Amino acid sequence: MTESPIRRLNGMKASALPQRRTVAHFLPDNPVNGVSVHPRGENGVDDSSDSASTGSQMNGIEEPKRPTMSRKASSPMAPTFMVSAPGKVIVFGEHAVVHGKAAMAAAISLRSYLLVTTLSKSQRTITLNFRDLGLNHTLVTDLDPELVESLEPHLQGVSKGHPDRKTHIRSASAFLYLFLSLGSPQSPGAIYTLRSTIPIGAGLGSSASVCVCLSSALLLQIRTLAGPHPDQPPEEAETQIERINRWAFVGELCIHGNPSGVDNTVAAGGKAVIFRRYDYTKPPTVLPLPTFPELPLLLVDTRQARSTKTEVDKVGNLKSAHPIVTESILDAIDQVTCSAQRLIEDPNFEGISEETLAHFGTLIRINHGFLVSLGVSHPRLERIRELVDYADIGWTKLTGAGGGGCAITLLRPEAKAEVRQQLEDNFANEGFDKYEVTLGGDGVGVLYPAVLRNGTDEEGGEEIDQQKFEQAVGVEGIKRLVGVGEGWKYWQRATAH
Repeated sequence: MTESPIRRLNGMKASALPQRRTVAHFLPDNPVNGVSVHPRGENGVDDSSDSASTGSQMNGIEEPKRPTMSRKASSPMAPTFMVSAPGKVIVFGEHAVVHGKAAMAAAISLRSYLLVTTLSKSQRTITLNFRDLGLNHTLVTDLDPELVESLEPHLQGVSKGHPDRKTHIRSASAFLYLFLSLGSPQSPGAIYTLRSTIPIGAGLGSSASVCVCLSSALLLQIRTLAGPHPDQPPEEAETQIERINRWAFVGELCIHGNPSGVDNTVAAGGKAVIFRRYDYTKPPTVLPLPTFPELPLLLVDTRQARSTKTEVDKVGNLKSAHPIVTESILDAIDQVTCSAQRLIEDPNFEGISEETLAHFGTLIRINHGFLVSLGVSHPRLERIRELVDYADIGWTKLTGAGGGGCAITLLRPEAKAEVRQQLEDNFANEGFDKYEVTLGGDGVGVLYPAVLRNGTDEEGGEEIDQQKFEQAVGVEGIKRLVGVGEGWKYWQRATAH
């Protein structure tokens, strides 16, 4: 069976058959809003080259074409392997991006990890074991690949009575849609065990990270990805990233209905991107920033619930009441984002010196001030900024919609250990969750087979089996067991300007 990003029924597009229903109809509250998946996207743009297009419009509802490569036959009992993808933060441009300005998003070192355990050919089941979501569901693999509605009875049995059943069904639907598109009747049974260090519902791209993991795992299983390996040509690596990215976007469609495509682009390619959406009837323009440097970051979760819609409406109402003033603030935020972009894209840019770090930090501080002026901060966010400013160890801003959620602090390298410890104690005493992360790291990675080399090139190493993976406790436990280290390989974007 050839790889097919779109359900084609008897040689016809699914959209051409009115009696067929899309996966949207099987999700709670119809989150896909009736949008079916088309091979050419809403603007009829065909990706005839199947290669990445830096700076091109992408991720509206455009999807990848059928690649011409043929599948390789899977060997029996393929080794257990693992894939991983990062979360993301908005570095600059929140809220301004809603009004047609630029925003910058970057990968963070909090990641999702998916362990794939292949079963014997006699075991015709697939198991979704998404432990941190509380989802554990087994299905048979004889799903009819020609009928999208074959999802319905299988989703009906997911997590009955569970308080997060909607989330579970959306997660299961994303997996099943990808499995139906990429699998075949000859696909072996498997257990897909997911663990994540990314807080859910905090605006950090957790679902996109999971979708990138699912996409890359299924593409690896059908052997349609090349690499990653150190000598891989950048153009070839870019093609693999884009293939993973576009299938991950299909999963995001199942979960969110109308995603921007930014989160999955960052999760797949890592580093950072500039994105802008002038017209909400068209996909955004997404420009990767492969030279974005890795930066030390403190991510602090207020644990304050927030509504993106509420915060976006605040800015909209302010703009209606004070159009000239509000537009000038949004324009100023755009200038902050563009200033950071110019810094990173400068041909003479060779990483972050003390001077450029201070420049970047100042932009972070300015951006936060503008967001406060728009009314989208929160006392808990301001308290985080106050504590960091008192400790004088970095520059802080809210990230995402605001009104709660998370704040990020770009750390000064000379910050004293005792000062940082006191700050961490203050955060803990006031009920904040703190994560020390790296900004601008790698995108999707592969550990094949799932064996950590323990810093050597010798045969053997620590095998990561399902039981060890499931029993890892918390963020630190997961990172200690499978965190990015020896054995992991990543597709790398080209770094030429």
